[in-house]
Amino acid sequence: MHESSSVGELAERLRQELDRYSPGEKLPSSRALVERFRVSPVTVSRALARLAAEGLVVTRPGAGAFRSVPRTPAAPTGDTSWQEVALSADGAADLVPRSVDASGVLVSLAAPAPGVIEFNGGYLHPSLQPERAMAAALARAGRRPGAWGRPPMEGLPELREWFARAIGGPVTAAGVLVTAGGQSALTTALRALAPPGAPVLVESPTYPGMLAIARAAGLRPVPVPVDADGVRPSLLADAFRATGARVFVCQPLFQNPTGAVLAPERRAEVLRIARQAGAFVVEDDFVRRLVHEDAGPLPRPLAADDPDGVVVHVSSLTKATSPSFRVSALAAHGPVLERLRAIQIVDTFFVPRPLQEATLELVGSSAWPRHLRAVSTALRTRRDAMTAALRLQLPGLSLPHIPSGGYHLWLRLPEGASESALTAAALRAGVAVTPGRPYFSAEPPAGHLRLSFAAVAGTGEITEGVRRLRTAWSQVVG
Repeated sequence: MHESSSVGELAERLRQELDRYSPGEKLPSSRALVERFRVSPVTVSRALARLAAEGLVVTRPGAGAFRSVPRTPAAPTGDTSWQEVALSADGAADLVPRSVDASGVLVSLAAPAPGVIEFNGGYLHPSLQPERAMAAALARAGRRPGAWGRPPMEGLPELREWFARAIGGPVTAAGVLVTAGGQSALTTALRALAPPGAPVLVESPTYPGMLAIARAAGLRPVPVPVDADGVRPSLLADAFRATGARVFVCQPLFQNPTGAVLAPERRAEVLRIARQAGAFVVEDDFVRRLVHEDAGPLPRPLAADDPDGVVVHVSSLTKATSPSFRVSALAAHGPVLERLRAIQIVDTFFVPRPLQEATLELVGSSAWPRHLRAVSTALRTRRDAMTAALRLQLPGLSLPHIPSGGYHLWLRLPEGASESALTAAALRAGVAVTPGRPYFSAEPPAGHLRLSFAAVAGTGEITEGVRRLRTAWSQVVG
């Protein structure tokens, strides 16, 4: 049994037995709990720590654990209705309301209920994460001299150099800022490049988290359609002319959600169009390290072919490691770099040094390339299993593109099929899927679903999840 599940089960058992003890009474010793429940001392310690965090027990070093004395009743809740006026009054003059809608992001962050197969996850399943390598890296990092001191504001020089080498081309360590995850880097980039009320060009469909960032900053997302070869240059040029936008946000490699890769003949064209418009291209290179085994050589980042400072590049290690391993890079050159640096410092100061040190330990270890190879193989196997199951069980759903990187498939529903009804029916059938609507900044051309194959335990769960989705489909379409 996984350690975390053992901790949760023991904590629940102890929680149920607390009524046997009077407030302030001592609980059985850790040794007694180890013998009684046949778990490790670490599991007992963590279970008691969980109850202590809930305020149910108090632990005293050398004395043991005791049931907590009941807290005094909470004070009655006051009247907070005045906040509705305060939060909205100043926004009356905003060109674009700065509303914060996190629903599109929460779909891939929230854990599903027990027994529900997670086709909506945005991260690797724990079995695919390099947990041992990360733990070893963190342990080694904690012993580095000065590991708990304040790092340089821009990030550790060795880590900036590592990111610069990975990006390539004209990018140097001096042009790299270490940031706390890709979402933070995108937020910094959009705040630096566009004032409130300005238009920002986005791919359509695109990542809902980026749309949420733009709207929260008071920006106006303007969609530019994507096809199997990435963003369409002619429509991008039209959008720049029509809006006067100065920013275009794109994912040239394994785009989310379509999985498209920007075609070689379009790469230079996109940079030329942006340069002619006097605009920046924010390149979200979020999934480069989740390439599938059969992908072949990858194209370089757009930033590697950009001597003029058009591209502001974002790359992250989070998708290839763990949701909590929030280390990424923001790269640029020219005057914009100082603005990016200033905004990051004001917002977050710096990424904690122990995490940066642990990153250096991880990517410098022999475990890192082994992990990437293992994930590459596993993702191809999972992609093929999901594709085969969908073609067998749900031939009515269109799968226009099978990506060679990333962690999901993008399905188009037949005309007239209800995306919301299918999503709800799927959840009732025991499988959580991601609806397509949040990926569009304007009216979508059709209903869609995004299905992740990385967040589940293995191919068996994929097959069962597709079977459950077929049950839901039968209920919706009859």
